Amino acid sequence: MLKWIQVLIFLVIVSAIFYLSYNIWEGRIITTFSIFLSISAVLIGFIIFIENRNPSETLNWLLVFALFPVLGFFFYLLFGRNYKKKKQFKEKQALDEVAFNRVEGQRIISDHELNQMGDHQKMLFRLAQHLGNSPISFNTETKVLTNGRETFPAILEELEKAEHHIHLEYYIVRDDEIGNQIKDLLIKKAKEGVEVRFLYDAVGSWKLSESYKSDLRKAGVQIEAFSPVKLPFIGNRINFRNHRKIIVIDGRIGFVGGLNIGDEYLGKVSYFGDWRDTHLYVRGEAVRSLQTIFLQDWKYETDEHLLKSEYLSPEILEGNYGGVQMITSGPDNQWETIKKLYFSMIISAKKSIWIASPYIIPDDDILTAMKVASLSGVDVRLLVPRKPDKRIVFHASRSYFPELMEAGIRIFEYEEGFMHSKVVVIDHELASIGTSNMDMRSFHLNFEVNAFLFRTESTNKLVADFKEDFLKSRELDLERFKNRSIFLRVMESLFRLLSPLL
Repeated sequence: MLKWIQVLIFLVIVSAIFYLSYNIWEGRIITTFSIFLSISAVLIGFIIFIENRNPSETLNWLLVFALFPVLGFFFYLLFGRNYKKKKQFKEKQALDEVAFNRVEGQRIISDHELNQMGDHQKMLFRLAQHLGNSPISFNTETKVLTNGRETFPAILEELEKAEHHIHLEYYIVRDDEIGNQIKDLLIKKAKEGVEVRFLYDAVGSWKLSESYKSDLRKAGVQIEAFSPVKLPFIGNRINFRNHRKIIVIDGRIGFVGGLNIGDEYLGKVSYFGDWRDTHLYVRGEAVRSLQTIFLQDWKYETDEHLLKSEYLSPEILEGNYGGVQMITSGPDNQWETIKKLYFSMIISAKKSIWIASPYIIPDDDILTAMKVASLSGVDVRLLVPRKPDKRIVFHASRSYFPELMEAGIRIFEYEEGFMHSKVVVIDHELASIGTSNMDMRSFHLNFEVNAFLFRTESTNKLVADFKEDFLKSRELDLERFKNRSIFLRVMESLFRLLSPLL
């Protein structure tokens, strides 16, 4: 039925264009355009209702249409069509599930390893395995990299050691100093005979120069754009972006986290100053999960099948390093995987919930879970940036602060530069680090990847980093925050209405 309604909308649009062309010289364009928008809005509203969306999401879209009748119409065509997501990625979902079951399905977790966890933690990791198809590993070493000054030297060092292959997947790649350092090293390794595959997001890296890509291709690097946008109003590809940041080297070393490739992540952009971010070095069994994620995304764009032992034989480490689990989320998932894991983590907390995210735009489930946890006596803290990089998202985030603080949640604004980490730590022993923000876009639209950690040394380092970051932050006061200008409050409320798009 949806298909026929979409055809009807398309016919309305085509008819309106011809009618406008015919009447434009007779002074009736405004009336005609208004009729066209009204009919389209009614049809779109009907689609939203029969898709059985979350009621709050439905109301948000209807408010967007009411307040921004022209912009709301085009926003919906670009961002609002759920049926497109389901149709576009249904095949990818099925292929990924088969691939993960083939690669990871035989990994056996011993009772001794599972018995290290409490019952609520076992439940979380079983949920993660069920939703993400990736089992927990106790034979994986991880190391937290606290900023760009730690991350990029570690990446360059490991790239230099590559002997067989290098796989990179990034949302943003810039043609700047660090971007060219990495480019030059990839060219060098490709000329040495190392296989290099580079997947970048077509929208996130839309400024990446043709010469940058051409130089890589000439050297033998295979570089591809993820989900190129040609007809955004019809194809809707612009809305579902690959926000992942993954590097896999020789199938034995991996990197994942919040840093893209660009000079700002090294603190070299004056507006942002010091860029506070978090990345993760990975060695051992869980690298195979990162590799599988990359290979399936690569197959989606190139149709090249690479699930072979030469790429999927990580170094198996002896000893207990704690639990590590790589989990993806995206429009190709049946469930909003990372959102549901965040929810499970929050409601399982006994003592503390510390969350760092540049964007806090929770849906009703996460918002309620955080408030209930705080009202139950759990120490809930949010670490957010003091200055914006995206003003609409920044102000929309701040619209949630009063109700969060009223529930006892402590909010800290990072003052020494820009805070871009995406980290959750529960009870100082369970953590998530990766690419997913605490917002609607990461939960419902973007392709994301997070590492979930249990009682690792990296978890302890994340706790220590949080404590240091709190000292470099200003805690918001509820009464003072309520007294901000009426202009700011109105702007925040208006931008909050755009939450389905953010």
